[in-house]
Amino acid sequence: MPLVTTGELVTRAAADRSAVAAFNVITLEHIEAVVAGAESAGSPVVLQVSENAVKFRYGRLLPLARAAVAAAERADVPVALHLDHVQSDDLLRQAPAAGFSSVMYDAARLPYLDNLAATKAAADWAHAQGLWIEAELGRLGGKNGEPPLDAHAPGARTDPAEAHAFVADSGVDALAVAIGSAHAMTTRTATLDHTLLKRLSAALDVPLVLHGSSGVPDGELTEAVVGGIAKVNVGTALNLAMTTAVRDFLAAHPDAVDSRTYLSVGREAMVRAVARIITLLTGTP
Repeated sequence: MPLVTTGELVTRAAADRSAVAAFNVITLEHIEAVVAGAESAGSPVVLQVSENAVKFRYGRLLPLARAAVAAAERADVPVALHLDHVQSDDLLRQAPAAGFSSVMYDAARLPYLDNLAATKAAADWAHAQGLWIEAELGRLGGKNGEPPLDAHAPGARTDPAEAHAFVADSGVDALAVAIGSAHAMTTRTATLDHTLLKRLSAALDVPLVLHGSSGVPDGELTEAVVGGIAKVNVGTALNLAMTTAVRDFLAAHPDAVDSRTYLSVGREAMVRAVARIITLLTGTP
């Protein structure tokens, strides 16, 4: 199936008051698992490659990107490619030729005005290339040169008025909002601020994105989708599923040396995790 764009998947989800799942991939096994899990659930999916994943792959985007494109084109469901948490302008400019239809430009580490300037420049360039662009605010009230607060630090929250101004002035197509989730959580104990989410949804006319969704319980996730989240980013949940399965297999088979034996177990664990999360978000049986 030909690649689809992240923008069309997220726009459709927002209109339907549902959400599209976006999974961060690091290895070929991740890519294969996300596509197989989406096919099992019968739903579209977004494959995400982060700047950190590119750094892990010796700083080379194309090997992983080309694997993702090949898998997406052979999928039985619509698949889009998204370049995630991009801080490098050089990496940003590699996105179109590598098959990506969207980027998340991450200048949230900067004070508000610097974030706005950098993001607007990125958005102007991205739109000229036909890319859909997502961004993020780094702190509540982070103006006047104040040092940035990580968007997922404890207590970080996106201010609706500030978010409205940021979206209007930057021209981005979607905004990742800080409402209580955190990156790299291995326990599903996050509590989301659903009252704030409703205010953000009312204040903004672009789709809202939830980062750090691996640490969010099922009920919180489904309520967030009802409240306006249209794209749900997942990464750690796949790594946890894969690592747990591989660790258990090697503990039971200490003499195993063929990497296919344990990688296949890890891949299947990720397939199940992907299918479960997509089914939760879409409400399909």
